[in-house]
Amino acid sequence: MDGNPDAVPDAVPDAVPDAVRFERVTKRFGDNTVLDGLDLSVGRGERVTLIGPSGSGKTTILRLLMTLERVTEGVILVDGLPYSHTPSGSDGGKLVPASERELATRRRRVGMVFQQFNLFPHMNVLENVVEAPVHVLGESREAAEAHARDLLGLVGLDDKIDARPTRLSGGQQQRVAIARALAMRPEILLLDEVTSALDPELVAEVLDVLRDIARDTEITLLCVTHEMGFARDVSDRILMFDQGRIIESGAAAQLLDAPEHERTRSFLRSVR
Repeated sequence: MDGNPDAVPDAVPDAVPDAVRFERVTKRFGDNTVLDGLDLSVGRGERVTLIGPSGSGKTTILRLLMTLERVTEGVILVDGLPYSHTPSGSDGGKLVPASERELATRRRRVGMVFQQFNLFPHMNVLENVVEAPVHVLGESREAAEAHARDLLGLVGLDDKIDARPTRLSGGQQQRVAIARALAMRPEILLLDEVTSALDPELVAEVLDVLRDIARDTEITLLCVTHEMGFARDVSDRILMFDQGRIIESGAAAQLLDAPEHERTRSFLRSVR
């Protein structure tokens, strides 16, 4: 998109579009600029980890993709099509902010696992995973339960389907939250500091589940974490953020072992 932020991107014949593309995306909260003209592409099936100090804009990227926040300037594309915006007019030459209804439909393509588990305490584990596919996707309860059982097996909780969340450890609750996000069959999975609310001894069990998902599925993964060992294991690419901008990007081993930017080196020393 050249010069005009409202222009619809030209199609590239025979090209496979990125799973996610941020084009000159700015996000402000009042006078505070959290993202500053961000250009970011994530390929289909790619695993990208965002690192950097608190307040550098990492979680805001995930919240924009979940449509929990709206873009101030620029546009987000998913599979080459406007996601944050929608074409206006018969020629489709101008983009305007998408309506709430359009955003609700589009966000079904994206799943997110939050820092807090946010499980329904009055439902058992199976019901927590089944609820959204039945009521949001319109799946039959039988099909949703079959898929949920498979997912709970994937996260190692097939023996806990009848338990209430209050009877589970924090690590088990977070694994239920991961299964719940996957139950919506997302094309893109967002992970926002998913171990930060856990006791240290529970972190490993959740990270092991996520490593298995990264290894065994083709899902596109966008992750915010301070767990550098996990970032090394699952990431195709790591992006270092500071003050709303990407200051360094590279393959996991290259960026973690031989960062070029002093700010990256300083940050990595602080989290190791």
